[in-house]
Amino acid sequence: MDNQTYNQIVNFIWGIADDCLRDVYVRGKYRDVILPMTVIRRLDAVLEPTKAAVLEMKEALDKAGVIEQTAGLCSAAGQAFCNSSPFVLKDLKSRAKQQQLKADFIAYLDGFSPNVQEILSKFEFRNQIDRMIDANILGAVIEKFVSPTINLSIHPVLEDNGEVKLPGLDNHTMGVIFEELIRKFNEENNEEAGEHFTPRDVVELMADISILPVVDKIKDGSYLVYDGACGTGGMLTIAEERLLEIANKYKKQVSINLFGQEINPETYAITKADMLLKGDGEQAENIKIGSTLSDDQHATKYFDFMLSNPPYGKSWKTDLDRLGGKGDITDTRFVVSHKDEPELKMIPRSSDGQLLFLANKISKMKHNTELGSRIVEVHNGSSLFTGDAGQGESNLRRYIIENDWLEAIIALPENMFYNTGIATFIWVVTNRKAPHRQGKVQLIDATAMKSPLRKNLGNKNCELTPEIRNEITKLLMNFAETEQSKVFDNREFGYYKVTVERPLRLAVDLSETNLDKFEQVCQVTDDMAVMSVLREVAKQLDYAMVMDYNAFLKKLDQAADNLDIKLPAKRINFIKSQFTEVNEQAAPVIKKIHKAGKAEKNSLYGLYDIENKIVEYEPDAALRDTEQIPLLHEGGIGAFFEEEVLPFAPDAWIDVAKTQIGYEISFTKYFYKPVKLRSLEEIVADIKVLEAETDGLLNEIIGG
Repeated sequence: MDNQTYNQIVNFIWGIADDCLRDVYVRGKYRDVILPMTVIRRLDAVLEPTKAAVLEMKEALDKAGVIEQTAGLCSAAGQAFCNSSPFVLKDLKSRAKQQQLKADFIAYLDGFSPNVQEILSKFEFRNQIDRMIDANILGAVIEKFVSPTINLSIHPVLEDNGEVKLPGLDNHTMGVIFEELIRKFNEENNEEAGEHFTPRDVVELMADISILPVVDKIKDGSYLVYDGACGTGGMLTIAEERLLEIANKYKKQVSINLFGQEINPETYAITKADMLLKGDGEQAENIKIGSTLSDDQHATKYFDFMLSNPPYGKSWKTDLDRLGGKGDITDTRFVVSHKDEPELKMIPRSSDGQLLFLANKISKMKHNTELGSRIVEVHNGSSLFTGDAGQGESNLRRYIIENDWLEAIIALPENMFYNTGIATFIWVVTNRKAPHRQGKVQLIDATAMKSPLRKNLGNKNCELTPEIRNEITKLLMNFAETEQSKVFDNREFGYYKVTVERPLRLAVDLSETNLDKFEQVCQVTDDMAVMSVLREVAKQLDYAMVMDYNAFLKKLDQAADNLDIKLPAKRINFIKSQFTEVNEQAAPVIKKIHKAGKAEKNSLYGLYDIENKIVEYEPDAALRDTEQIPLLHEGGIGAFFEEEVLPFAPDAWIDVAKTQIGYEISFTKYFYKPVKLRSLEEIVADIKVLEAETDGLLNEIIGG
């Protein structure tokens, strides 16, 4: 369908709201009528050609006393759904009396099969009937939807000479129209469109890169396709189309089973409706409603192909609470055993749960088949780098890459989607990498590979033509270094995050002034015994500034023993808080002395050999710093530390217990193209031209 026809239908349906619902509904509530009526009219248009056959079947079944009639009526309708009422929607526009219209319209809705009833229930459409009847607008709404100027049927409307007057609508185009209506309603309400509907051209690219690289592994049989954020179902149906198309091309006998889950009742209803319109009544039962994150309806299933465009930048706080809170989540989709970590938590911040959908799909990969599983998922840029080492986002990237499942990431052009203009990326994940890809990740920069649209569709101002999609797919399959394609070792994206410590250096001020102040405190706390010890030590040290806190402590212990006064840790810490100050000239404060073990000096880990004993210093929190050391750094952590840290801080060491591994991916780093600066001669020439123009203007003003 061309953009003109598409826009005509969207604008016509949008106009129904303004023509019929104004003054009855506030603008934010238009959707409660328009969306379900669009579905009803779509189903009605599909059922119109077989209405007589359905009524004949209904009469026969009634005479035979058959109670369960759905299967027979759907068979007569030639669809996975039916309507056994005596009406089609066009019949109802002629009702003059509102009560008769209401009764007939309810009878018409009651005539739909149970699967359609569920769709209407999710729209909560029956709640609107009385309101429309009271306002005398139901008839006008029906009349608008059955207007001969638009066609919501799958069949084209023909002129008398056989030429197409109005083209039919395939299921995906119907989905696009639904989503455009939802987008417009959200904009009217100043809402964020949590999910970004995926245009057909992007879906087709995703389907191609899911299937074409493994086409030689596709054999006769059944394949399962899954989308955990299926929206209006377009991604599932396009993937099915491409699988069947490719299978037919290679003479393979395959059957496709679609599975999905959607949290939004309206888009869930749309998906179910589209499944029914395709004649896939059984497939429609595989589409579930609810949150994939906290209520996975396909928990025990594994899939061959998984495609999704999950919501990004959207809070998942409600799901987080249902799962037990961040500290108590035990769901094995999001908390896994990996290498030496029995519980690697892949739980992102509550403000953005997009990566959890990827983790969910990874948990559903098949590991016992030759094909394995292929995941193709759209994310925004934050999934590449958000999250520090040890945090959920980084842990998920680490889990995927260290298991060698990340095949490629493709950067798409901006403004590819209807509801957002931000940068987006396609992740390609598989547990069956080709041998030549193992241990490698391919990055593809397709940001400049686009064709402009003649007219914007929402935020979408460009598209991926079949030629462009083919070019991107070839870049993926060729796996070669080009200007748009780069290949890296898995470890290129990993780094150690190390905590660099430096010793705490304390000086002790034993001046008379300090002692007098402290004595006043001791008098208040009735702890003059401590004061006696301090006076003794200060006297021994000539009331000076002591630059070695460790020596001060020894003197303090000796004096306390001589005076038979106990100095527990609480008293020591109190003295420390009152008399010490950080001084970079002072000796390091000793935290612990290891009396056993191998005596050695190892500045990397903060251990020093003093008198054949291992001494560990107290770190200074104010001087604590972190460093990111690439996993591929030659010589590892030790070499980096000696080259980049010790020359500037000779007393530094690394707290090994805090070392963590992180992963992040920066497209800018690998595909950055510096802008060529203008030469000095060009700049000087421009300045001279400007000066000449300025002089001319000045002379003109003065002369005038």
